[in-house]
Amino acid sequence: MVKQIENETQEKTFIEKVIFINRVTKVTKGGKNLGFSALVVVGDGASEVGYALGKANEVAEAIRKGIKRARRNLTVIRKKGTTIPHQMNGKFGAVEVMLKPAFRGTGVIACTSVRAVCECAGIKDILTKVLKKSNNPINVIKATFVALENMKELKDAATSANDK
Repeated sequence: MVKQIENETQEKTFIEKVIFINRVTKVTKGGKNLGFSALVVVGDGASEVGYALGKANEVAEAIRKGIKRARRNLTVIRKKGTTIPHQMNGKFGAVEVMLKPAFRGTGVIACTSVRAVCECAGIKDILTKVLKKSNNPINVIKATFVALENMKELKDAATSANDK
C-alpha cells in the first residue's frame, strides 16, 4: 500500500532538448550588458509536448527557466500509432512547415527544430519539410506547433474530406 502511494506522487519523466542558445548584448550608457536566451522543447515521449524561450544573464539559468516554462505549456498531440493521422501545414511568420504521415520504420525525417518536437512528442515516423525557408528556429517551432495543434482525429479528417 505504501509503495503505490510513492509511485503516484512521482513526477513524469520528461525529455528536454535545447534547440538554440542566442547571445544578446544590450548597449547602455554604462557599457554592454550580456544576456542569453535559450529555446527549449520538453515532452513526455508519449503525446505531450511544449516549448518555451528562457532568458537570463547566464546560459544555465536561461535553460532552466525555459524548461520550467515549457513544462507549464504542455499540449497533447494526436497520433495514429507512431505517426500523425493526416498531412498538415502550419504557418507562423515567414515560415511554413509541412508534416506528412509516414509508414512504420521510416523514422523522423526533419530539420533539427522539427525533429526535437517530434521526438519529444513520441512521433517516430514522419516526413517534414520547411516550405518557406527561414533560419529562425523559434518561428519554425511555432509553425510546427500550429500544425500539430490543428491536427484532427482520423475519423474527423475522413468526414471533412468526404464533404468537399
